[in-house]
Amino acid sequence: QVQLAETGGGEVQAGGSLTLSCTASGFTRHNFDDYAVGWFRQAPGKEREGVSCMSWSGATTYYVDSVKGRFTISKDNVKKTLYLQMNDLKPEDTAMYYCAADLNLSILADHIMGWGSTPPPPINIWGQGTQVTVSS
Repeated sequence: QVQLAETGGGEVQAGGSLTLSCTASGFTRHNFDDYAVGWFRQAPGKEREGVSCMSWSGATTYYVDSVKGRFTISKDNVKKTLYLQMNDLKPEDTAMYYCAADLNLSILADHIMGWGSTPPPPINIWGQGTQVTVSS
């Protein structure tokens, strides 16, 4: 069973930077580089929202408008690790950040970007989350 573990969260002042990591393990039928990967976040009292996702090859990336130009998603298939470089952090970026994986980029992107007229199939591979707090 694939497992994801996030690290790198913390508290930072507005304008600062953090890099989140998400390390994957437990692969059986598929390898890490078979998966599209992405990041979600959930602020207190709010619904979970998508942040960014990337195709298995890394050739395709998507970002929601609120983080575009400030956040960068990347992955290292050898280390089986997904990253989220976050620059120019704002108090509104404060949230629990979760990584997720799916063999189908379209499904992951639909969840993150809100595309499609019908709800996409659920994502079944999630990390436990890492807290990011941005103070003003």
